[in-house]
Amino acid sequence: MPAVTSSPHAAADVSATPPPPRITPLRVLLVLCIALVILVFASASSGAVSIPLVRIPALLFSGATTDDEAMWRNVLLEVRLPRVLFAVVVGAGLAISGAAMQALFRNPLAEPGLIGISLGGALGAVGAIVLGAPGLMVIAPAAFVGSLLATALAYKLGSRQSGVANLLLAGIAINAICGSLIGLFTYQANDTQLRNLTFWNLGSLAGASWTLLAWLTPWVLILCTLLLRDWRAMNALLLGEREAQHLGFALKLLRRRLIIIVAMLVGPLVAVTGTIGFVGLVVPHLIRLPLGADHRWLLPNTLIAGAIGLTLADWLARMVVIPAELPIGIVTSLIGGPFFLWLLTRRTA
Repeated sequence: MPAVTSSPHAAADVSATPPPPRITPLRVLLVLCIALVILVFASASSGAVSIPLVRIPALLFSGATTDDEAMWRNVLLEVRLPRVLFAVVVGAGLAISGAAMQALFRNPLAEPGLIGISLGGALGAVGAIVLGAPGLMVIAPAAFVGSLLATALAYKLGSRQSGVANLLLAGIAINAICGSLIGLFTYQANDTQLRNLTFWNLGSLAGASWTLLAWLTPWVLILCTLLLRDWRAMNALLLGEREAQHLGFALKLLRRRLIIIVAMLVGPLVAVTGTIGFVGLVVPHLIRLPLGADHRWLLPNTLIAGAIGLTLADWLARMVVIPAELPIGIVTSLIGGPFFLWLLTRRTA
């Protein structure tokens, strides 16, 4: 049988073959950042009043020269741009909070509402509406206080024993109680109050303003930075609680810190937007598909992807039924629900 010899030229050809392109986390992050910038400008130009996309830089930096441009500039600066940037801030905060909760509970179904943040805020807002609150200046603080109290109670009850299982059960119980009290308030509400609390529970970004952005944006940036710094601890939690403890992490303090940060981050967002579902649940899953579970890159990519997701949802909410708009919670549920079902069927296939 003749010996099989390898040609040096063939070896050279093989070695010269370029490796297949690799999806790196940094490339994904750069692509997401570019996509976010494009989406912000596209969303700012679309709506009941259409603004030419090419005129937006001039309207921002050099002012208006005609009556049409004066109207476009007013719409852009006073209505459209604050709302788009508000969607960016809220989406980023909800998404990174969901990633942190999934790491804490080591459960891909975890999200901020699991420990009572969302329903606690809804209870505070619904209670304020039914008791005769005059507007957002009372409803938003009531929702924020409700979020913090529900989260604190869930943590107090769940921390009596080690592990996150009791915290999970306490969160489920608190959510059930909050849901019952919301039902009781709903039963007592009149027709006007029912309409107000229904739309609040469906979520909205219509309350966006430069004043709101001025205090909310630094708050969200600071808390998101604190979560980004905990990527090593979140990676350790994926190995298991015992392994994380052996690596030198104080689990009780870590658990408390993550819950406090998430509650302080999501509470104000729920207070000013109402209930917006699926952002904190679906976006981290979407980023894990190409990047895996390393939180060093998962967290920043999830943050940008969450901003993209909610900005896109708000864009759709404003464009589908012009000149009216859909509640953004309906849009996120219509998109997030089927997508999450696809993820589940993909895992079981």
